[in-house]
Amino acid sequence: MGFNPEVKQKIQLALALAIAVAAVRTGYVLYERHASNKKESQAQAAPPLNPDYYVTPKKLHPYDLKSARELTQQPVWVKEGYRYPYYPYNPGTRHVDFEHEAGMLRPIQRLEIKDVITDMAPNSGGQKQVMALFELDGKSYAVQIGLIKDGDYKIYSDEMLFVQDPRVLYQHWSPDVWASVEKHEVKPGMNELQADFAIGMGRPEKQDDPSWKTVHYPNGGNPLTITYHDGKATEIKPDKPS
Repeated sequence: MGFNPEVKQKIQLALALAIAVAAVRTGYVLYERHASNKKESQAQAAPPLNPDYYVTPKKLHPYDLKSARELTQQPVWVKEGYRYPYYPYNPGTRHVDFEHEAGMLRPIQRLEIKDVITDMAPNSGGQKQVMALFELDGKSYAVQIGLIKDGDYKIYSDEMLFVQDPRVLYQHWSPDVWASVEKHEVKPGMNELQADFAIGMGRPEKQDDPSWKTVHYPNGGNPLTITYHDGKATEIKPDKPS
C-alpha cells in the first residue's frame, strides 16, 4: 500500500527526530560514564590528606626581651633535636660560657625556661645574643634563641620550640608511633615528621623522583639513613659518621 507524499514526509521527519533523540541520549550516557570514570580515577589517584597538615602549633611571636620571657610561663619542647647547642651558664656572673659547648638539645626534649637574657659571645663583633636559660641535673645552661642586630631583635624561638605538648598537638598519631618517638626509634611506616620527633634533624639528599626521598640523620652520634617512599619510611640503616 503506498503513502501519499504528505504522510511519507511526516514519517520521514518522525524517524529523523527519533534518530536525533537517540543519538543525543547515547552521547549523554557516554559523557556521564566518562565523567564518572574520571571522578573515580581522580579519587583513586588522590591520597587522603595528612592530618598533620591541620596541626597549627601556637606561636608567641616575640619581638623583644620582655615578650621573649613569655617562654617562662609554660614548659617548652624542642622541635628539632641535635640542631641547637647549649652552653654552661654562671648565675653568679650572669654570663654564658660560650667557649665550652655542653651538648645539643635532644628531640622533643622538655625544658623549663627560667629566664631570657642577652649576652655577648667572643668574636661576635659587638653583636649580642638572646639566650634562654634552663636547668639540667641541677646545673644552669643557656641556648641561643635570637640576636640583636643593628639594635633590632631577631628572635626565632617559634621555629625552635613548641609551647604546647606535641603529644597533644599530634594526638592523632597511634600509640605505637608515640612509643617509638619516646624511645627515639624509627620504624618502617613512620613519616618524616615522626622520624624528626624521634631522632632529630636530618639532611636530605637531592632526589629526581619526588615519590622517593633519602635523609641522613646525625642522631646524636648514631647516624642513620632513612629512605622514604610516598612519605613513609621504607628502609632504615646505620650511616657513617660525618
